[in-house]
Amino acid sequence: MTHMLLLYCFVFLLPTESCRTLCQVANKSKEKMPARPHGVCDGTCVANSHCSQPCPPDTQGNMGFFCSQKKWHKITETCRTLNAFNIFETNLYSAQPFEGNTKISEYARMSETITDMLMQKCPKDLSCVLRNIQQSPRIPGNIAVIVQLLHNISTVLLTGVDEAKMQSYSVMANHILNSKSISNWTFIPDRNSSCVLLHSINSFARKLFINKYLIDISDVFIHTLGTTISRDNTGKNFSFAMRINDTSNAITGQVLISRDELRKVPAPSQAISIAFPTLGAILEASLLENVTVNGLVLSVILPKELKRISLIFEKISKSEERRTQCVGWHSLESRWDQQACQIIQENSQQAVCKCRPSKLFTSFSILMSPHILESPILIYITYTGLGISICSLILCLSIEALVWSQVTKTEISYLRHVCIVNIAATLLIADVWFIVASFLSGPVTHHDGCVAATFFVHFFYLSVFFWMLAKALLILYGILIVFHTVPKSVLVAALFSVGYGAPLLIAVVTVAATEPRKGYLRPEACWLNWDMTKALLAFVIPALAIVVVNLITVTLVIVKTQRAAVGSSMFQEVRAVVRISKNIAILTPMLGLTWAFGIATVIDGSNLAIHITFSVLNAFQGFFILVFGTILDPKIREALKGRVTSAKWISRISENLSTDFSCQPTKGPS
Repeated sequence: MTHMLLLYCFVFLLPTESCRTLCQVANKSKEKMPARPHGVCDGTCVANSHCSQPCPPDTQGNMGFFCSQKKWHKITETCRTLNAFNIFETNLYSAQPFEGNTKISEYARMSETITDMLMQKCPKDLSCVLRNIQQSPRIPGNIAVIVQLLHNISTVLLTGVDEAKMQSYSVMANHILNSKSISNWTFIPDRNSSCVLLHSINSFARKLFINKYLIDISDVFIHTLGTTISRDNTGKNFSFAMRINDTSNAITGQVLISRDELRKVPAPSQAISIAFPTLGAILEASLLENVTVNGLVLSVILPKELKRISLIFEKISKSEERRTQCVGWHSLESRWDQQACQIIQENSQQAVCKCRPSKLFTSFSILMSPHILESPILIYITYTGLGISICSLILCLSIEALVWSQVTKTEISYLRHVCIVNIAATLLIADVWFIVASFLSGPVTHHDGCVAATFFVHFFYLSVFFWMLAKALLILYGILIVFHTVPKSVLVAALFSVGYGAPLLIAVVTVAATEPRKGYLRPEACWLNWDMTKALLAFVIPALAIVVVNLITVTLVIVKTQRAAVGSSMFQEVRAVVRISKNIAILTPMLGLTWAFGIATVIDGSNLAIHITFSVLNAFQGFFILVFGTILDPKIREALKGRVTSAKWISRISENLSTDFSCQPTKGPS
């Protein structure tokens, strides 16, 4: 039996992130589409071989073919007529195209140029490219260029999106959502394009400013409704009626917000809903096999206080024999979720669904990964680890303050504990700011706060690494050079310059270079941008470079420890192994070696196991510092024991003095 899905895309004031799951399903659409047209290749068709042919005249790009069953089948196409030169021309073909073929990977760079020009030529309404976009053929290369352009626009424009801009944006999206273009989506080499489109439309609509009036922007293949809501409203109903293709009757869809839900809204807020009649066919999205989209795809942007909405879908296929499901798009988990919605009522004509969104915070692995991979387990690990780490670091600093005078009597120990205290203090502040940034992620109204939070997260986590570098250099200095050759004040000044001066310089330069052109933040979270400016490298490169230096330091410590055991007895060698293991356990969290897993998150951002490992090792770093850097330090334990013994001794003396004083006889008058 063929399963039918009613799809709904929910955006809960949080951005749509990567579309991996969706795109994996979209890749299958190639198999479900009608047979692709055959091409002619110069080479002989040998089974499983590939060939490439240039596009027809007046277009740029190439076509890729695959040999199967002794015939060439087209599998990719980058043919396009749009480029940065002719998209603004009065006549689409009046400008000469680029010479040579351009690969699909160059679309992003080309579209960034178009976006820059667009912001200069018509920043008020984005209308100066509409004519040529609407006249352009919906071939795969043009679709890819327009998708990337829409993505860049949604990234560049963080605020100030009015009805005019939304209208132009809708016209551009409508052109490539046309039902006649569906088959061409399967030839785009970047299978992520349909997902990028969904993310971009949601992200741009979230920034739409709605005054007191209803916004109704209707195109054939995308319909946007926006209004203000408050607790005084009796209820809200977004109603859509759209054609699935050029000949069928209109299919309806409704988004209902009950009065009880609206009472939860503390102040007047915005509510936006977008309907797509063809997006389901383009995405071919489903968690199950042999499924088809049986209704409109609805995207809803609501205030965070709303917990439950109702959706009514008219079915495209009204057969009672086909089972229907409602699914919701998890904007952070990047998947269609059967648990997000449930069918309340169904008949052959329509289905009524109840959907409940959930707000998930940013996971710790975002600090290194260019892309967010969200899952409930990552969120749980992140905030459990950060909570334990914050408490551990407070305890660590308290212990250091308690025993400071006892453990800093020599110059070496003083400098070592200066490093430990600053590592703990900067990590504590960085963890707190990370949580603040997580709460600020998403809503556009928090942009300034998001910039501030990102700056402090960047600065303090860099400070953690540079203080770890300072400690490593101190260890190397102790191994290679005699300490008393450099004055203590000079060493302290050098440590603070490394620990705070270098990260401050990097953080300030990063925000100054990227924020003026709105490339400092990610659209989906309060953290350094990757797609536009690669600002994330201002954290990743220094951090990983320091990890490499610190790893070399640990290696030298191990070598020196091992040399002492050469030629020794078995017992002494065992003690040396124990001593080496202890050094590794202590130095690993103190020098941040666990952050080396960040390399894996940069290389393979889709591997959940890597993200979990990274989050466990680094979200709990404060706890590891308390255990291996403080509690297991014999000198600190001895100092604590001395403090406790001293406190008991003073308490006993006080009790004795009090007893002696109270027992003294009073002398009567003579």
